Amino acid sequence: MELLEQRIIKDGEVLPGNILKVSGFLNHQIDIALLDAMGAEFKRLFKDKEVTKVVTIESSGIAIAYPVAREFGVPLVFAKKHQSKNVNEDVYKTVVYSFTHGQDYTVVVSKKFIKPGDKVLIVDDFLANGKALEGLIDIIEQAGATVQGMCIAIEKGFQKGGDSLREKGYQVESLAIVDKMTDDGKIEFRHQ
Repeated sequence: MELLEQRIIKDGEVLPGNILKVSGFLNHQIDIALLDAMGAEFKRLFKDKEVTKVVTIESSGIAIAYPVAREFGVPLVFAKKHQSKNVNEDVYKTVVYSFTHGQDYTVVVSKKFIKPGDKVLIVDDFLANGKALEGLIDIIEQAGATVQGMCIAIEKGFQKGGDSLREKGYQVESLAIVDKMTDDGKIEFRHQ
């Protein structure tokens, strides 16, 4: 998606350790018009899929998942990284490694919110190694639901998470795929 790529070039920052910081428009301060355009693009990409739920993981995925759920007219469910007192019912759970935070999280979703037969789109801000998505796939499969595809804002194509998920047969649509980032801030995108 050219609009997102242009914004990454204009306002993104390349940090040491292959970190792409997009907090000025995507996951700290939110550009609503950009997210609305992204939601419309994901709707176009998955227009032929039946979708009953959109699922993401807290917290950065929520803002991106909202316009996707609105476009499809379905509920948005987000996996919580910690089971708290207000999530005291029966839950699906899995362990997810966070590259950003360098630690494992047990993520949970109430069994009330994903049911057998649900047809789910997974949404996330970044795809690198794919661990968060694998965790969400596990939860969706525990529920007896079906993954219809994955909507990703930015994929780090030089890490193999996206390739691995595609090889497993999942439809993964990334609006910007970064193939290379250099220490001097240059970013190269993959165009298919």
